[in-house]
Amino acid sequence: MTGFLQIIRRDLHLAFRQGMDSMMVVMFFVIAVVLFPFGVGPEANILARIAAGVIWVAALLSSMLSLERLFQTDYEDGSLELLTLSPMALEIIVLAKVVAHWLTTGLPLIVAAPLLAVLLNMNAEGFPILILALALGTPSLSLIGAVGAALILGSRRGGVLLALLILPLYIPVLIFGVSAVDAVVGGFEARAQLLILGGFLLGALALSPWAAAAALRQAVE
Repeated sequence: MTGFLQIIRRDLHLAFRQGMDSMMVVMFFVIAVVLFPFGVGPEANILARIAAGVIWVAALLSSMLSLERLFQTDYEDGSLELLTLSPMALEIIVLAKVVAHWLTTGLPLIVAAPLLAVLLNMNAEGFPILILALALGTPSLSLIGAVGAALILGSRRGGVLLALLILPLYIPVLIFGVSAVDAVVGGFEARAQLLILGGFLLGALALSPWAAAAALRQAVE
C-alpha cells in the first residue's frame, strides 16, 4: 500500500511541476464547450437540450489529451523498465498511475462541469446527476485509456492510434452518462443509468490494469 501511494505521489508531483499539461486539459474542456453556443446559436432551449451531450463529449475528448503521456515519459527515461522489475505487481503500479491521471484530469473536469452547465442553460435538477455521472464515468475513461496508452508505447503517430483504439470503447460510457442527465431533466429516474456506469467502472477496474500491465511487459521486452 505504501508503494501504491508513493507512485501516486510521484506522478502528482511530476504533473504539478509540469502544471501546464493539466491546465491545458481544463482549458480545452472549457473552450470546447464555450464554442457550441457560437455554433448552434444562443437559443436557451436548444442549448439546454444539448447541454449534457456537449459536456460529456468535451470531457471525453479532454481526458484523451494527456493519455499518450501516461506511460511515455517513464518509457523514454527507463523508469518503466525499473518499475516492471520492482517487487510490486505491475497491475498495482498501473492502477496507481491511473489514479494519479484521474486526479489531475478527471477531477478538474468534474469541478468545472457545473459552471459550464450554467453557461449552456442546463436545468438545475440535472447538476447533481451530471456530477455523479462524471464521477462514475471519468475513472472508467482513464482506466480504458491506460490500456490504449500501454498498447501504443514506442509507436509513431501514437495519438492518432490511441484515439482509434479507445474511442469505440468510450461510446457506452458516453451514452449512459448523457442518458442519466437527460432522464433526470425529463422528470425520470436515472438509477438504471448510474448502475450501468458503476458496472462499467467495476469491469474496467478489474480488467484494465491487467490488460495494460500485459501490454507494458510486451513493450519493455
